[in-house]
Order: sequence, then C-alpha cells, then structure tokens
Amino acid sequence: MSKTPTREMLLQALAAVVDPVTGQGLVAGGQVSGLFIAGQAAGFVLEVPPERGEAAEPLRQAAEAALLAVPGIAKASVILTAHRAPAHPVRHKAAPTAKIATPEIRHIIAVASGKGGVGKSTTAVNLAIALSQQGLRVGLLDADIYGPSLPRMLGTNARPAPAPSGSDPAKKMLPVPAFGLACMSIGFMLDEDKPVIWRGPMVMGAIEQMLRDVAWPQLDVLVIDLPPGTGDAQLTLAQRVHVTGAVIVSTPQDIALIDARKGLFMFQKTGVPVLGIIENMSVFHCPHCGHDTPIFGHGGARDEAARLGVPFLGAIPLHLTIRTTSDAGTPLMLGTAEPALQQAYSDIAARVAAGLRLL
Repeated sequence: MSKTPTREMLLQALAAVVDPVTGQGLVAGGQVSGLFIAGQAAGFVLEVPPERGEAAEPLRQAAEAALLAVPGIAKASVILTAHRAPAHPVRHKAAPTAKIATPEIRHIIAVASGKGGVGKSTTAVNLAIALSQQGLRVGLLDADIYGPSLPRMLGTNARPAPAPSGSDPAKKMLPVPAFGLACMSIGFMLDEDKPVIWRGPMVMGAIEQMLRDVAWPQLDVLVIDLPPGTGDAQLTLAQRVHVTGAVIVSTPQDIALIDARKGLFMFQKTGVPVLGIIENMSVFHCPHCGHDTPIFGHGGARDEAARLGVPFLGAIPLHLTIRTTSDAGTPLMLGTAEPALQQAYSDIAARVAAGLRLL
C-alpha cells in the first residue's frame, strides 16, 4: 500500500533542494509558497528574483523532481515566478508572449465587473448552469485567487483528482465535477478560512496553471469568474488566453456603472469583444408583499449598454432566494421554486450563446 503524502513530507523533500545562488534550501530560503496536495498531485510557487529569469529553470526542475520522489506523488507542478523588482530595472519593449493553447475549449467567456459586491460570482455560476441546461458542454473557472467563492456556491470542498497516468504529462489534475460542470478553483486546494497572501506574479501564475495544467474535457464554453477590477487577473487573461468575449455585470447605480465602464473599456483595449452587460440587483423583490422596489435605481445598465453600443443581456432582481441558494451551495438554476428568476438567467444564457453563434 502506497504511503499517503503529507505536507510535512513535501516540505522535507524541498528543504533538501539547495538554491545554488543563495546556498540555502528552498524552504529555509522562503522560496516555497502556495504548497498544495491534491490526491497524488502536488505543487507550489517557486519565488526567485526576476533578474535570474530562465537561469532558474534547472532549480524549478529539481524542485519538481523532489516532489515526484515523495512516495504517493505522481504529478508535480512548480510555477516559477518573480517576487521583487530589480534595483535598477532596464526599460525595454516586452516581447510578445505566446498565448496558452486550449484546443479542448471552443469558447472562453470572461465574467467581470468593475467593482466588488455586484453579484458577479453568483451570476457566473447561474449563467454557466443555464448554458449547460441548453445542451452545451460547460466548464467554470474561478479566477478570483484572493476570494475564491466557487466551492461554497457549488456546495463542494472536493480536491482535484490527479490526471490519469498515461495522459498528457503536462496535465496535472482533473477539474472537479459539479452539477454537470467541469470546475476549477484555488479554493478546492486550500482551506476555506486560509487567506491567500500572494504577489501579483504569483496570482498570474496560478491562473495560467489552472488553464494550462488542468485536463479540461472537451468544452463548448468555459466561463471564467474574474475578480473585480482591472488588475493582474484581467490582464493575464486578456493577454495570455484566447478569450472569445466578456460579460460585464453591474448594478444599476451610477457608482457601479462608472467602474463597470472601466472594465468594459479594458477588454476593448486588449482586443476582447464585449458580449454585453447584465444588470444585477435590478429591483428588490419583497418576499412578503411581492412589491418591486428599485433600491439601486433601475435601468442604468440598460441605458449604459445603449450609450456604449454593446448588447444589453438582461436584468436579474435582488431576490432573497438567489442569496439563500448561493449560500447553501445549491444554485438557483437547479431548483424549481422561482421559475421567473430561472427564466431570466436562461434568457441571458441564450443571448450569450447566440452572441457566440453556438445555438
């Protein structure tokens, strides 16, 4: 019977890998970050100064070999990333970077928002399920490294299984199945209460790894739930992946629309088509009297879409059931209690699919 690998076993193996530049083991030198175990797969982020560049590749390979030597580890993935700027950076035009190949994925949709708190993740999950219910093969990737919410919203804390032996050696793990979707999140590899304290390059490396190293099945659509804003995650996706289009989620009020506009312009400037805008929390539906109240205003996202010349995909009300089903890990689209809300998501999914010319 093979021995079950532990974190302590991995750290012991990595402590024996000596960085020839510092003369220290990787653990003592503080170069091991984000160490994880997922079944027979293990990996971490290897931090080196940027001036070392590709010269640190042998060290990365030695670290992977050390992980593979641990009993029970069949797949190892070590991401090499910089953690501080050079003292005197040389300014030059960056060479174009090759995009990550994803031949098994037909279309990639980025679900984004300019600011947090607009219900983007809830929208992404229900949109993915609605697309799946229309007969499409759908995957869901949680690219919010600092605040991954996919495990809670899908009601699973499963760890990604290692990719089968004999498969592409570049593929380290399988996505987590949930409600007919192929899912991946950094939250599947970490405890829910554990914070992710990573620098920008590490965030970008993690997103790339979840696209490149995961054995995604054949998908019609991969829905990527991005963190709010226009930072590293959004730029990484736009520059390193062939994104078919972006969906912008906003509430109706002016403050949210200002930030949503920034997100929309960012995608346009990086060559990513905007499939449209969704107005979330459009009106508050009172569960007692049934009256609708436009708490955040109403129609602002529709007007903004018309002003910017992009499609308006639909409106979702602020409804108690949407919140309770998300917290319970049973997304709204799976139940039968609110057919009108489900129809709203289904209509949005149909418009997104039509924009992709899938239906």
